[in-house]
Amino acid sequence: MDVSELKREAAERAVDFVESGMVLGLGHGTTTRFALERISEMLRQGKLKNIKAVPCSLHVDHDARELGIPLTNLNQHPEIDLTIDGADEVDPELNLIKGGGGALVREKVVAQASRREIIVVDPRKMSDRLGSQHSLPVETIEFGWGVQAAFVESLGADVTLRRTERGDAFRSDQGNVILDCEFGPIDDCKSIDRHLKSRAGIVGHGLFLGLATDVLVGRPDGVEHLRAQ
Repeated sequence: MDVSELKREAAERAVDFVESGMVLGLGHGTTTRFALERISEMLRQGKLKNIKAVPCSLHVDHDARELGIPLTNLNQHPEIDLTIDGADEVDPELNLIKGGGGALVREKVVAQASRREIIVVDPRKMSDRLGSQHSLPVETIEFGWGVQAAFVESLGADVTLRRTERGDAFRSDQGNVILDCEFGPIDDCKSIDRHLKSRAGIVGHGLFLGLATDVLVGRPDGVEHLRAQ
């Protein structure tokens, strides 16, 4: 099985936990696109009813509308029953690095509002220590972003401003820039989290600590279901 098929199986398994009447969080990324397609199919078949969904990005908002998934927002529904999202890296305690697609701030807002956060990944995303496989995205306001880059470098990272294929600075849905911060394997995620939270100008970062309740890993022999302890 190719990676895309593994992702699809895990994403469709995540949709098995969706029930009629739920408020859903819809994560950003290629993996959760499979979940959107399955939710849309079940709505058309009448297997799901009265669903409302909060998209984590403008791109997901567009996709959900195209697929006929009814949308809402956090102001109307501040508590989310279940969110389906992906991740760039997952450690044994189900802590995550997210933000490769640039939607980390909205994704974290939605995750923090969710009773259940189901993360869908393929086996490549599993890691003994966060930072071993993926850089840490840090979203900052444009003003003084170089100062923030120097601050993150003082914490031990090599920092690169994320750019588009045309060479322009990448912009999040909030209009902010993103620093991709290469720490290597991170010894103390809580310390990095604490330092980044304390810094004016940093809007958010891609360490999702203690937020995932479930991780579904698509494997060739079936979907592995990991649960937070």
